Amino acid sequence: MAHIDNLVASIADPALREALQAEIRKLAGNRQLGLVFNEHKPESVLLYGQTRVRKGDKVQVMADGSRDRTRVDDTGIWRVAAISGDTATLVHKADPAQLRQVPRERCVVTREFGDPVFPGLRSTGKVERGGDKTYHTVINGENFHVLQALQYPYAGKVDAIYIDPPYNTGARDWKYNNDYVDDMDPYRHSKWLSFMQKRLELAKELLNPESSVLIVTIDEKEVNRLGMLLDQVFPRVTKQLITIVINPNGSARRNELARVEEYAYFLSIGNVAPSSIGVDTLADAPANSSNNEPVRWERLLRGGDTARRADRPNLFYPVFVDVQARKIVEVGDPLAATTPRASVESRPGCVAVWPLRTNGDEGRWRVSASTLRSLLEQGHARLGAYDARADRWSVLYLGRAQIRRIQEGELLVVGRDDQGAVVVERGDQQQVRPSPKTVWNLNRHRAGEFGSSLLRRLLPDRSFPFPKSLYAVEDCLRMAVAEKPEALVVDFFAGSGTTTHALMRLNKQDGGKRRSISVTNNEVSPEEATSLRAAGHFPGDPEWEALGICEYITVPRITAAVTGMTSAGEAVKGEYKFVDEFPMAEGLAENVEFFELTYEDPNLVSLGRKFQAVAPLLWLMACAQGERIDSVADAGWAVPDDAVYGVLFAPEVWSDFVEAVNARAGTSNPLTHAFVVTDSETEYRQIIAKLPSGIVSQQLYRDYLRNFEINAGR
Repeated sequence: MAHIDNLVASIADPALREALQAEIRKLAGNRQLGLVFNEHKPESVLLYGQTRVRKGDKVQVMADGSRDRTRVDDTGIWRVAAISGDTATLVHKADPAQLRQVPRERCVVTREFGDPVFPGLRSTGKVERGGDKTYHTVINGENFHVLQALQYPYAGKVDAIYIDPPYNTGARDWKYNNDYVDDMDPYRHSKWLSFMQKRLELAKELLNPESSVLIVTIDEKEVNRLGMLLDQVFPRVTKQLITIVINPNGSARRNELARVEEYAYFLSIGNVAPSSIGVDTLADAPANSSNNEPVRWERLLRGGDTARRADRPNLFYPVFVDVQARKIVEVGDPLAATTPRASVESRPGCVAVWPLRTNGDEGRWRVSASTLRSLLEQGHARLGAYDARADRWSVLYLGRAQIRRIQEGELLVVGRDDQGAVVVERGDQQQVRPSPKTVWNLNRHRAGEFGSSLLRRLLPDRSFPFPKSLYAVEDCLRMAVAEKPEALVVDFFAGSGTTTHALMRLNKQDGGKRRSISVTNNEVSPEEATSLRAAGHFPGDPEWEALGICEYITVPRITAAVTGMTSAGEAVKGEYKFVDEFPMAEGLAENVEFFELTYEDPNLVSLGRKFQAVAPLLWLMACAQGERIDSVADAGWAVPDDAVYGVLFAPEVWSDFVEAVNARAGTSNPLTHAFVVTDSETEYRQIIAKLPSGIVSQQLYRDYLRNFEINAGR
């Protein structure tokens, strides 16, 4: 630059010299440092379900002879100039001199990223087992536009974002502008970076700038580019890269080392520090903690594919239980391999507990009959809980590691319970819980066993490629929001719904009321798309939509986790492991509602004719809790007893609304939000001035419309 400055200074013509200096300053100011990539043609989304085409809409035209509304010709984007009957007159976006007339039904409404969108939400169902808890939310829609929609209720309010974006492997794992990006695309990495940058910039606006965490998982193909992109979008933010072993056996690669790991970037924003996840992340050993932490009792029933009776017949024997006294009274002898268990006589007043697997097959215990008798005598074994749904009891015992800790004085026996089992507490020496390390090598993070296999338990009749280990996501979220029992967590690459599932488990473990917003689309796999098209089904058809990821995987998986019933209508088999062990069939005490993103006409919104579409966004702003106001009230205002917000639809009845809101201020359930429908800024200010202090207020529909007009072009 110094040499250029000297050359410019030597120019005699002052006008030319000044002009060149001005242009050089522009170039220097625009120079990109760090990661440089192309801004590709704007991403767009085809609203193939929006069949009503209006004047002014951007559209593309369906390919000749096709009935598939996602197959458009190569003429680009047009704008609807006029509509006469069933014919639309189109003007080309790039060349206004081009005119075209096509049947209105052949036009497919298109939204380019950068166009203002006015989103709504349409409820498609819910599952409720959490009483008055807040609701988790699952949204089916283009995640860029959903992120725009979430700016309205949640800008700067999100505590954590966890995403597992497409890894850009070249194996048709993601699309750019409706086309799969494969490994032959010379702009594959650049398209991926452009795709990610747009979404990360919106995510940044959602995160609480004072205290929040962003977690992004990735593999080796884009880990370095992603790191540089995160530096550009989140400058001056603490960023660490975590290596997570997900497959100790390794995934074979031709002429390469077998891959055992993937990565997770943790960005700590503001005043936030990682919480302990309870184990040494390298040693897979329990972390030391406070004296009142419960001591782990193991289940006597052995799990795994080789835990059959035929594998070890000497470990198949009855345990006789006095149901009234709720204790083990006798340990029977092992049966010969060919002896049916029905031949064993029960004991008076007792039931025989056998090592039966969750599918009813005969399994085996972990220890021999003689060892179990010895454990009972020492108080190191006891009867566990009764599973009413499976009609069986569990048997628990202290493993060798726990017994050794008793012998070494780390654990203290302070008494015995009603069964004669020892009551154990930790010793007086209190140690600090270790901070998580940057390498995680834990058995519970194996993607095969605790991702794919666990998902098959919930959805035995369906498949999904490469789901994350439930416990790996749980540990990531624990590190981010363990100290925030009412945290709001967003995942806009939700996939099978592991983030919501993991957050619900965290809530069960500590009584938290955290809630999630998970976003996914409803795309089908390439193979399914081919077979559906061959059968004459296209996007928008019920047969197609039923197999989309949201409807076929995400919603059923989360429903199964809450209800304890599989997608096939049976009790979920197996048990959760590690931090909180209990039968998966018990389900989780949570509430979840499912939505679809809609695109609304701003003119109809401003006229109050689209309140039903906007209503869920108001409910989300009021923390997705209590009753939702879904329609315009005849009285002109609504303050339901079970809601935490109110809406004034008709300003002329403002006094009744204000009286109802103020009446709730002194109760145990005061309102947190108030929405006032009026075009007058003065009238709005006068009304909210009479509301209790602390209530968050919004002017409808001005604030809604202004939000999305301002956020256009991000």
